[in-house]
Amino acid sequence: MSIKERLKKLAKLIRYFILVSTKEAGSGHPTSSLSAADLMTCLLFGGIFKFDVEHPENPNNDRLIFSKGHASPLFYAQWAAAGVLTEEELMSLRKFGSRLEGHPTRTFNFVEAATGSLGQGLSVGVGMALNARYIDKLPYITYVLLGDSEMSEGSQWEAIQLAAHYKLDNLVGVIDVNRLGQRGETMYGHDLAAYEKRISSFGWETFLTDGHSVGEILSAYEKVLKVRGRPAMIIAKTTKGKGVSFLEDKDGWHGKAMTKDELDAALKELGEVDKSLRGEMLRPEKLKPEKRPPYEIKEIDYPTGKAVATRKAYGNALKRLFPALPDMVVLDAEVSNSTYSGIFGNAYPERFFEMYIAEQNMVGAALGLSNRGKMPFVSTFAAFLTRAYDQIRMSRYSDANIKFCGSHAGVSIGEDGPSQMGLEDIAMFRAVLNSVVLYPSDAVSTEKLLEEMAKHKGISYIRTTRKETPVIYSIDEKFPIGGSKVLTESKDDVITVIAAGVTLHEALEAYEELKKENVYIRVIDLYSIKPIDRETLMLAAESSKAFITVEDHFAEGGLGEAVRSVISEFHIPVHSLAVRKMPKSGKPAELLDYEEISKKAIVAKVKSMM
Repeated sequence: MSIKERLKKLAKLIRYFILVSTKEAGSGHPTSSLSAADLMTCLLFGGIFKFDVEHPENPNNDRLIFSKGHASPLFYAQWAAAGVLTEEELMSLRKFGSRLEGHPTRTFNFVEAATGSLGQGLSVGVGMALNARYIDKLPYITYVLLGDSEMSEGSQWEAIQLAAHYKLDNLVGVIDVNRLGQRGETMYGHDLAAYEKRISSFGWETFLTDGHSVGEILSAYEKVLKVRGRPAMIIAKTTKGKGVSFLEDKDGWHGKAMTKDELDAALKELGEVDKSLRGEMLRPEKLKPEKRPPYEIKEIDYPTGKAVATRKAYGNALKRLFPALPDMVVLDAEVSNSTYSGIFGNAYPERFFEMYIAEQNMVGAALGLSNRGKMPFVSTFAAFLTRAYDQIRMSRYSDANIKFCGSHAGVSIGEDGPSQMGLEDIAMFRAVLNSVVLYPSDAVSTEKLLEEMAKHKGISYIRTTRKETPVIYSIDEKFPIGGSKVLTESKDDVITVIAAGVTLHEALEAYEELKKENVYIRVIDLYSIKPIDRETLMLAAESSKAFITVEDHFAEGGLGEAVRSVISEFHIPVHSLAVRKMPKSGKPAELLDYEEISKKAIVAKVKSMM
């Protein structure tokens, strides 16, 4: 049997698996899967893709990402054709408890990243390709299957331009141009030249092909492998529902499984299928990633009382910690001179990736790096992480280990005004499953919390401040995730004030002013907003008449609501001082007063409650 005949038979088997599994599930996307079946069959089993199926974690394996995540029936079917899945397990598609979920997730260990929220897979591929070229220095190639509908997403073009900038000739995109989206024709239909014109203008090598001609597809892949110095994109004309005449190029079938009668008709049309046939892949090379051993790090050195911005301490910490963290990489969105990640970039340029003002791609690339075993630290202004929130929440479903830093948080940034003020970021990151949210108040706590973030596996977020704040902690203080610090406490305390970051310093100044009038308050530094120090808050609730929370963040989803969520059973009054007015430009002190989160506001609130 010739290679082309074998590939055609494998494609027929894969189409069979797609049809029967979606019929059994009663839902799914069979037509979107059928259109790309020939493209993926030729890639995996046509002598192109190198993969050790017995060891999917092998660092030398080529990587395959289905950015077009709704084509998961195809993804699972191709691994069944590779002998990884049985037909019996394929029939569990979309059922509760199955590892074959409706869109790919990491519960199935051949999935590189959770996809399905369209427009993200190419960014993940950029991260994996960056890892191969610049860090591990391995020859594996990352392939990304893209849908034509998702090419409208801006995140795709962020990824396309960055891949060209970094000359990622180990990144290959495959666009399944099947003309039909969810509700009708896509923007460009079958106009392959429209895609080619746009993608090639970004510096990619492009190849047009008939997505159902085995010969043309194999030829395109062979050409792709010879491209040097730039990424490559295969733009394939396909037919949605290919292989079943009453589905082919028909609108109204997106996301619909067939009835029993329709399946019978489709299988009859498909013809005889050799269910014993299995595809084979090339074996990858046996190479080891470039590694360096960890080294000891220096101790921090900040004199008490010295004014240091926590954002600068973040940059100092990155540089200090890197020798002990050989898998660390740092990404920034063209603000490294403000977030101070540039301190790290200047010291270790080989591990610093400038991602430019394209935050969605930055987070997607960080996921790709994380899934290849790296530890990405990602920084930009807290306000600008909001535009990448979909990528952040999706990274959680890929079990990502990403450390986020949002600088320029709150109205305390001053004159730049509301567009630059991160005021929703605590709420945003608190909502991510099992996330960690940290808000240091000085340089020492910032550096110590960066150490804790490095030890923690998962999504974590640290919020840093633009203005300088005095160092209040000694260098031997510990800051465990989930902890807090009680900074002032006496038997005469009438109210507990809970703050973090810049407002902690306002609370401490309020304490000193009230003390002159023999009014005593307990001040708690709630540096770990999630997980929260429930035990300390409960003890404070037992001996306080009320709580006052103070935060440079909107009231919704912030520190105050975090406190309320754990002490509700005590029925203690909780008064929340937070940003509630439309922010303005002004000096930091003016804005803290205006929003009533300053020392002056805290003193007034305490007195009014007495």
